[in-house]
Amino acid sequence: MSVHVEQEPTTSAPVPVAALEVRGLVKHYPGVKALDGVDLVVRQHEVLGLAGENGAGKSTLLKALVGLVRPDAGEIYVRGELVKLRSVVEAADHGIGMVFQEQSLVPNLTAAENIVLGSEGAGVRRGIYRWEAMRRLAQEQLDKIGSHIDPLARTDTLSFADRQMVEIAKVLRIEQRSQHPPVIILDEPTSVLESKEIETLFEQIRRLREFASVVFVSHRLDEVLEVCDRVTVLRGGQSVGEVATAGAVPRELHRMMIGSTGSDDHYHENAAAPVQAEQPRLSVRGLSGRSFRDVDLDVAAGEIVAIVGVHGSGREDLCRALFGAEPTTAGEIRMDGKLLDLPGTRAACAAGIGYVPAERKTEGMVGPMSVAENMTLTKQKARCSGPLVAPRKQAALVDSWISRLSIRTPGRDTAIQRLSGGNQQKVVLARWLVGGDIRLLLLDHPTRGLDIGARSEVYRLMRELAGNGVATVLLADSLEEAIGMADRILVMNDGRVATEVACPNGGKPSPLDLVKEMV
Repeated sequence: MSVHVEQEPTTSAPVPVAALEVRGLVKHYPGVKALDGVDLVVRQHEVLGLAGENGAGKSTLLKALVGLVRPDAGEIYVRGELVKLRSVVEAADHGIGMVFQEQSLVPNLTAAENIVLGSEGAGVRRGIYRWEAMRRLAQEQLDKIGSHIDPLARTDTLSFADRQMVEIAKVLRIEQRSQHPPVIILDEPTSVLESKEIETLFEQIRRLREFASVVFVSHRLDEVLEVCDRVTVLRGGQSVGEVATAGAVPRELHRMMIGSTGSDDHYHENAAAPVQAEQPRLSVRGLSGRSFRDVDLDVAAGEIVAIVGVHGSGREDLCRALFGAEPTTAGEIRMDGKLLDLPGTRAACAAGIGYVPAERKTEGMVGPMSVAENMTLTKQKARCSGPLVAPRKQAALVDSWISRLSIRTPGRDTAIQRLSGGNQQKVVLARWLVGGDIRLLLLDHPTRGLDIGARSEVYRLMRELAGNGVATVLLADSLEEAIGMADRILVMNDGRVATEVACPNGGKPSPLDLVKEMV
């Protein structure tokens, strides 16, 4: 006789609703399919990394998530609810906020005004600012990220790194604005931060995970793996896979991003040219300026000299002074033995000096102008016959450099602002090459915001220029970049050159060797 035991029905635990979900997102631009059916899931209380080469669709996707771009097809769900995000305000009302790589601050307002803009609360009464209340509201956000910025300082007086910290503090105000657990998007938030500031930011991201979800975008794959729980990879406007960060390595993400394992010689050190050291191409003696003093510097033809230092060390102002963009108070600059007078940037260009600025969007290019116009801005003679522009001559010149540098653009007449960051940087670099008369190239963070593939292309071009005798001064984006690319490294500390370190192949210094002299 068998006994039937009635089983209780089994129930599975409900699957938590995703904080944010994207299904089949599509976006076309003229000649470009920026998004081609992208899927993305951001779980509650996680940090999701988003990786991909420049032009993979990351920026377009992020803009769609904060209401700046309207997709042509696809759906966006916030906590399971289908939403139409038609503006940044609507996105914020749903708890979605973003720290923009290109910054979105109003320069003539104070840091406090920018931080509370649109959600002033107690900071405004009857249409009148209550400055002390506004300062307290802003200070509360700045304290979260360990920033010592004066909330009442005008934003345009702050450094780029400090403005980035204001951006981060601003987006954290979404906690007060929305009734929902927020989704915070961080687009390249570490691109201009020093190591201590990066660690402070990572601590803040870990705090955010407790009550929010975070989308973290960085071209520094080691950062992505350190701070994220999962990584979704885009390639060619499509989602090509995801990987859990536990146990993952940068090479795995790189393979997914470009479809191959990539080169072991990331810095193209095997292509390093011998230095032509008969006479320094650039010779600087006792140069002093606003934030640097008594600087001596020699750079030979074909040599790459990197200058490293913490924020405020004076290296950025030194680089600008060598281009005539900052005044000097003492010292001399010689090029091939000839004393230079650099009252402005025009004189520097005439002397064969090129400069790629750190702030590409605001100083390195004119967004609405075409690729061709941006590429020939400083080399008018190269595109002219007599006093007039020769369209065919310009077209042939520009097309040759587009091909040579593998610039991905629908055409030479495309506005440069429509290109990805890596391709914009190639155009900015090409500007100094089209005339064929460049002797000294000043590179201020030339790989900032570029993916690993685009960085490698910039490094290859630097090696090629050095082989052609161009002297290069590099303000590197990281110590590893400086060590990998430089023949010599100068360490600046408090406006002075603290030490000089040789970087021969097979005898490279370690980052720790440099840090000891930087602080």
